[in-house]
Amino acid sequence: MKTTWKDIAPVPTSQEFLDIVLSRTQRRLPTQIRAGFKISRIRAFYTRKVKYTAETFTEKITAILDGFPRLQDIHPFHRDLLNTLYDADHFRIALGQLSTAKHLIETVSRDYVRLLKYGQSLFQCKQLKRAALGRMATICKRLKDPLVYLEQVRQHLGRLPSIDPNTRTLLICGYPNVGKSSFLKNISRADVDVQPYAFTTKSLFCGHFDYKMLRFQAIDTPGILDHPLEEMNTIEMQSITAIAHLRSAVLYFMDLSEQCGYSLSAQVALFHSIKPLFSNKLVFVVVNKIDVMRPEDLSEESQELIQSMLKSGEVEMLQLSCTTTEGLMQVRNAACDRLIAQRNAEKLKAGTNSSGEATGRLGDLLRRIHVAQPQPDGKVRELAIPEAVKNRKKFSKDDPDRPKTEREIEDENGGPGVYNIDLRKRWLLADDEWKHDKMPEVFNGQNVYDFVDPDIEEKLAALEAEEEQRDADGIYESESELEDADQADIKYKAELIREKRQLIRNDAKMRKSLKNRAIIPRAKRPRKLEEMETHLETLGYDTAPISERARSQSRGRSAVRGRSSAGGDADAMDIDTPQTALQRAHSRTRSASTNRREFGMSSEADRLKTEKLERLSKRRMNRMAKQGEADRHVPTAMPKHLFAGKRSGGKTQRR
Repeated sequence: MKTTWKDIAPVPTSQEFLDIVLSRTQRRLPTQIRAGFKISRIRAFYTRKVKYTAETFTEKITAILDGFPRLQDIHPFHRDLLNTLYDADHFRIALGQLSTAKHLIETVSRDYVRLLKYGQSLFQCKQLKRAALGRMATICKRLKDPLVYLEQVRQHLGRLPSIDPNTRTLLICGYPNVGKSSFLKNISRADVDVQPYAFTTKSLFCGHFDYKMLRFQAIDTPGILDHPLEEMNTIEMQSITAIAHLRSAVLYFMDLSEQCGYSLSAQVALFHSIKPLFSNKLVFVVVNKIDVMRPEDLSEESQELIQSMLKSGEVEMLQLSCTTTEGLMQVRNAACDRLIAQRNAEKLKAGTNSSGEATGRLGDLLRRIHVAQPQPDGKVRELAIPEAVKNRKKFSKDDPDRPKTEREIEDENGGPGVYNIDLRKRWLLADDEWKHDKMPEVFNGQNVYDFVDPDIEEKLAALEAEEEQRDADGIYESESELEDADQADIKYKAELIREKRQLIRNDAKMRKSLKNRAIIPRAKRPRKLEEMETHLETLGYDTAPISERARSQSRGRSAVRGRSSAGGDADAMDIDTPQTALQRAHSRTRSASTNRREFGMSSEADRLKTEKLERLSKRRMNRMAKQGEADRHVPTAMPKHLFAGKRSGGKTQRR
């Protein structure tokens, strides 16, 4: 949850707001329009200008509205603090006026865009644009007071301390000038103003410190006087708001020496007056300035007043002196310990049901935890020291019979880099010769140790004896010599299956390598006539007519032309056989031109409909391609920056 509003953007005044929006509009949409342009282009330009101005107003106002906190979405402490400092009703009214202005500007924009749509001339469109921007500017000028108020609220919000309502908190309260600020300055890093007069602290101050690797915040509240809630001022209401809404340990400071200017009875009366605000909170009565006056030095009547504060048993009294720092850290540590214990108890209580059983997240956690406690069995277990440990000699370099260390063995065998330690020499095996056998850890992709059998040698011997017996009985010879028809058939079918599998694998590899493309395109792969005849004959067809027709077509006109050019009979050329007539008909068909616009159309109506659809499909392309950025086009006949000189004095109404 957002606890600080230091990043709220500054709120401009109404005049600054207007200058920002209009200058941005002129910069993004400079006036480049002339009376010679088409009216549609003039309307579009001024419509765009009105829309852009309204969008800029809306964007700026929305940013202001989103920057400020919503009262219904923040913590009750911050909501009441805002109400105390700035009056929540005024705050809502100011934000509501901005929201209303945003809707009014959007309405003005829609109305004038609708009017610009039917503008008849450049002058009329320009006047409509000026009227629209003028009405928007008038609405903006009426926001003068709300914008000024919101800027003051923003500045004050930025100066408020960043208080987290849900963290571990020590809340310091009491009469003015009883030592609250001095205590905060001593236990935290807060820069608090400490003066020897009352009401030095006029607002909330927050300091942070670490205890048991946890972050704590301590809040110094302004002094409170004992009078009704309706008569309290803004400074005192900040303290009441913090006491009422923050989950914290309350440290109520008292000055028994009465140097603060208020009597002991008045301080006790204030405690009982604000005690209803302490419900569900840890409360400590902190007696300050014990270097001047201690509780033991008070009269019996004064001690009875103090005891009346502690009667409930829930209030604990602590003593300190901010001047001599006596008991300062003890008070802080005691309050922090009690606060941590209370928060942990609340968390545990939140995770249990009415019968005390753990539920929810806490229950899941406790069910996963099991603490095993050893149970006494009544047996006496005495110390047992191995004999090897008892007989071990103390190491001494002067003893010639001492066991050699690995460093001495290394020096005797060539030193580092030459000697390599033998890690297997202390292995305990049935036979010491096995120590340096090379045994693979992985064989055929499997872990060797998974197949180690202690009875492997006996099983191997039994298997070898069984094989020798089978060989002596002639089992293998009979199987190799005698092979019946069923076994031969099975072997034949198995071989066919293997071949088929191999063909399927090869086919899949080919498809994968070619990515489902044909091996050779059919157009690039001619077939011979003999192959076709052979294939058709295997299927049971008579190929004589097909072969004759194919051979006659291969001779075709070339044979006839060859005979005529070789000096044949002139009368024979005039004879029109059926074959030559058919060839000439094919030749005329190939050479005849085709009207592609009418070819394939069943009627004239279909042709007209096709032409209409073609024109409709080209309409968008024609419209988009008339004039673009690449065309040689000068949008302005006389650019202003080339033909206009220095402006003379006077008005420059360019908006």
